[in-house]
Amino acid sequence: MRVNQRMSTKSNHHRDGGAGVAEREHSSELLLHQKAVPTQRFNEVRKRVPIALDAEKRAKSVDALNQVLVDTITLRDLYKKHHWQVSGPTFYPLHLLFDKHAGEQSELVDLLAERIMTLGGVCYAMAHDVAENTKIPRPPKDREEPPVQLSRLLEAHEIVLQEARAYAKEAVESGDDGTNDLLVSDVVRTNELEAWFVSEHVVEMPLAKA
Repeated sequence: MRVNQRMSTKSNHHRDGGAGVAEREHSSELLLHQKAVPTQRFNEVRKRVPIALDAEKRAKSVDALNQVLVDTITLRDLYKKHHWQVSGPTFYPLHLLFDKHAGEQSELVDLLAERIMTLGGVCYAMAHDVAENTKIPRPPKDREEPPVQLSRLLEAHEIVLQEARAYAKEAVESGDDGTNDLLVSDVVRTNELEAWFVSEHVVEMPLAKA
């Protein structure tokens, strides 16, 4: 007698006498610690994707988007760090602003990752891969003053904007309109607007009397 049999087949005749149909008998046993070869390697793109772009052009866009992706993830996390750790008289408005921008960066993360997969590539997904590949300098674990937090965010925004603009131009040359649109309409415009909101907090102005 077999124990914990995963599945078996048997013939089942229809009531009308038709041909037999194979049935699966499922088990409630847990299938743990499963491993197999990857279905797609990270540095590979699918040979054929029905979006009218050849593999070479798609691979170039995938590499570019993965760089923007890891830097966007880092920027999102930097906003969250400052959201939690901000202090001082401007705590409340900055606490809310940082969280709002973190949410907007999270939306960009999803758009970038989905575009990479649409192009037939594989996106970065894990924290250690992000840390190894981001161009944004790693902040200290320490709590910092708001002006320093703001400066870090502006530097990070500029890194993302520089690469997004450069990659958008490359996408135009490759005929990859979807990637160009994503980088310009979403990444560039979102980061420009957020950089504006952040930068206005580092202007030296009197609070009550001119």
